[in-house]
Amino acid sequence: MLASSLLLAAAPSTGAPLSEERAAALTRQLEEIMRDPAMPLPGLAVVAIRHGEIVYSRELGSKRLASARGPARPVDARTMFRVASVSKLVTAIGAMKLVEQGRLALDADIGDYLGYPLRNPHFPQQPITLRMLLTHTSSLRDDAGFKWDPAVDLREVLVPGGRYYGKGLAWSAKAPPGAYFDYVNFNSGLLATVMERAGGERFDRLMRRLVFDPMGLKAGFYLADFAPADVDDVATLYRKREKDGAERWDPDGPWIAQADDFDTAPPAAPPGLDRYVAGANGTLFGPQGSLRISAGELARIMLMLMHGGRDGKQRILAPETVATMLSRQWTFAGANGSGDSDHFRGLYRAWGLGNQHFLDLSEVRDGRAAGDRLVEGGGFKGVGHLGWSWGLNALFAFDPATNNGMIYVSSGVGADPERQPGRFSSEARFQEHITDALWRGAIAAP
Repeated sequence: MLASSLLLAAAPSTGAPLSEERAAALTRQLEEIMRDPAMPLPGLAVVAIRHGEIVYSRELGSKRLASARGPARPVDARTMFRVASVSKLVTAIGAMKLVEQGRLALDADIGDYLGYPLRNPHFPQQPITLRMLLTHTSSLRDDAGFKWDPAVDLREVLVPGGRYYGKGLAWSAKAPPGAYFDYVNFNSGLLATVMERAGGERFDRLMRRLVFDPMGLKAGFYLADFAPADVDDVATLYRKREKDGAERWDPDGPWIAQADDFDTAPPAAPPGLDRYVAGANGTLFGPQGSLRISAGELARIMLMLMHGGRDGKQRILAPETVATMLSRQWTFAGANGSGDSDHFRGLYRAWGLGNQHFLDLSEVRDGRAAGDRLVEGGGFKGVGHLGWSWGLNALFAFDPATNNGMIYVSSGVGADPERQPGRFSSEARFQEHITDALWRGAIAAP
């Protein structure tokens, strides 16, 4: 079981905090954002880091809303959120640790680790590498799915003739591996499988050994391994949208639990997990989006990367490993990726190894804002990751040059974000409000 006391014992000290007056003003601004009738938010946790020191952190709203089962329960420093695609960045840290240990190589054929030849059948001469998985240039697609039951071996999904291969929708015929960026969840699932083969154990346990336990974090990818008291710290995700059926939005309707509603039922292991063989199917642990972690623990990870892989007196990664992970690997050049598509609207313009590079770009297209800008008027470039799923919205972004950074995690949305477009980015307006408030209220201001 994960020891819940580790979080408090290993929590970092806060350096040069905001004055009480400025902190109170920022808190009021965030509370107003949460109460905005255009986009109410049930719960929010934020951290602002300036020059490598935490200067502001706050938890607002509820991790459980009031229901027939009991009163509302507040978000606090221990509250863990299912942080959606921010999970991919943390998964990449585990992968880079295995690279550092010599168990994986960024440019080796991953078929050598999996134990069977793996090729995109449309481009059979081109090997697929770890670097391609980490940069979304593997030529994999999510069209056939990206998560399978414990009994499924991914070989049966990926290799022609396999029981789950179907029409081969997991593979793109558009461009060979390494040539085209397309943001794909399946990359992380295959990455986790390769990590299992190299590390010799289940992905969730491997991540605990490589990252979470050395840092003393309560975080984890598999909730059934959490103590009951720790599961109680996991926030429920909400939307004012039907979970099943037509999934209609109703801003005037009730909040509807979408995920991690453990007041209804505790987390349960998927059938057959006890017979699972590590290295067959790492997708089942959700490396692409199922990490549960608090905003404060995300800040610990951010500070570790800012400080060249060091967490206090503990070294998690070598400085050169961090530098490689955060180095630019792909940049949009017009025809080499989908990051500028109508769907993404200029959101993905550059990528490292498991992390997005935010280039501070903003434009207007067809009357709507587009781009990866994080603060109004510009001025903040960084690396990190966005996350959104089941109402969860999150950002983890920092500038390695200044060691300024911001984290926010919101546990739900009260309206369709597509109906609230941003004014300077492809993100929704409420997301812009949060990042701009953190930037101006805690980081950019003297």
